[in-house]
Amino acid sequence: MKSVLRLLKETGKLKEVRRRGWMLHDIEEAETTAGHIFHLALLVWVVGREKDDIDMERALKMALVHDICEVHSPDLTSYDAAALDEDREATKEDVENIVPQKKRPTTKQRVRMEEIKKKMEQDAMEKLTEEMEDDLRDEIMEIWRDYEEGVSPESRLVKQGDKMINLFQGLDYYKRYGKIEHKLWVRRAKEVIDDEYFIALLKEMEKEIEE
Repeated sequence: MKSVLRLLKETGKLKEVRRRGWMLHDIEEAETTAGHIFHLALLVWVVGREKDDIDMERALKMALVHDICEVHSPDLTSYDAAALDEDREATKEDVENIVPQKKRPTTKQRVRMEEIKKKMEQDAMEKLTEEMEDDLRDEIMEIWRDYEEGVSPESRLVKQGDKMINLFQGLDYYKRYGKIEHKLWVRRAKEVIDDEYFIALLKEMEKEIEE
């Protein structure tokens, strides 16, 4: 029970962690990581019901754990990647002290950021789960690694859902505050979304934002 209590205490901190990307856009009362996780889990459930190849229990667990590493690792964004030096490998210290730039990163900058981000998040997950019973720790880590690899039907669903729920939140902030480059966000989403259900949902989002 001590390990379960620790998990609740640690992940409960995410209810106070504001999403870094929205803070960089000067959004007042930006959503928290916990709020984002809830919204994604709801979307995964609704969309997953329409698919025959989805293990719903696994998909929902994956949505719940996909960002819990942010208890111990930063919520890095593409703006952080855009600030990296292309000519040398990024270190953990570089990332921790980075000054984000509001522009699109190059492919090399994205790759460098993914490398260091992956290492930081792996370390964070190991720290978060280190005192758990073996079976719970192993299940959480296996599902989280599956999400990171993005190969299984569940991980593809959750990854695309993650992009869609971020887009939804961005468009919502655009309508409320006008601080988001919404056309750029929609264009980026179209580059990576290939699930038929999400493509249809994206079209609905576009219609609503144009009304």
